Amino acid sequence: MDYIIILIQAVIQGLTEFLPVSSSGHLSVVQHFFDVGEAGLTLSIFLHFGTLIAVLVAFRGAVGGMIKEFFLSIADIFTLKFTRKEYRFFGKDINDDRRMLFMVILGTLLLIPVVFIKDFFTAPMNDSDIIFEGAAFIFTATLLFMADSCVKGIKTPKEMQVKDALLVGFFQIIALFPGVSRSGSTISAGLFGGLSRKTAVTFSFMLGIPAILGACLLEVRELSRDGGLELSALTNDYSWVVLGMGLVVSMIVGLLAIKLVKLLIKKQKFKIFAIYTLTIGVLCIAWGVFETVTGTTFRF
Repeated sequence: MDYIIILIQAVIQGLTEFLPVSSSGHLSVVQHFFDVGEAGLTLSIFLHFGTLIAVLVAFRGAVGGMIKEFFLSIADIFTLKFTRKEYRFFGKDINDDRRMLFMVILGTLLLIPVVFIKDFFTAPMNDSDIIFEGAAFIFTATLLFMADSCVKGIKTPKEMQVKDALLVGFFQIIALFPGVSRSGSTISAGLFGGLSRKTAVTFSFMLGIPAILGACLLEVRELSRDGGLELSALTNDYSWVVLGMGLVVSMIVGLLAIKLVKLLIKKQKFKIFAIYTLTIGVLCIAWGVFETVTGTTFRF
């Protein structure tokens, strides 16, 4: 049973982390209907690392370029080259990788204050109904419909501006609510800001790297407070094997999901996910109202 449970959760994590359908929203709905708690922190860390590896592999060219520019930027600071016009922080003459690096840093900085109020965003996952999740799914669907029909942008990484990074970073904060898709929100925000579809997708997933890594580090910190790794619900003989399987499966499924997002955004087919999240949202609200009116809670 351990293998089956981990396999299902790894597939869900890999798919919903990158497809614009909200992983947290699906997790909250599953918890509601099946009366189960959140996945153990140890398992969650492994699944998150699996999806993190998927992003690093899928965008290895962009990631490698940003890492290179990070160290070159440090070197420029110590050699005083950073003060020259061509090396100014947001100068027009810096290359695409360095500009993308600066924009990712800017968008990520907006998340730092949120760490102290993260319970505000996760609270709806712990309430007794799924009405909030339903409304959030509909919000995601609205963004996807709008993104699919907005004017095609032409901005490349070299033409990105500070306001573009801040806009996408702000939408990433909104996506902390269960039911609001992180990839859907950030890609849509990029398109609203006039980014080309390729640039919007790339920036969205680049911005997701520190976000996923940060989530992993917070979970590791929480584990350390509890006294170490807790392999709850896993057998002693197969725990590490099962966790490793979860990491690999979430990574492979995540890679496939990223490829699908790239294909669909290029073909302007986000309406598929918009219809899906709209349907899920309406059903969640209807069911939540039904449970509230009747005073009953359905569980499988």
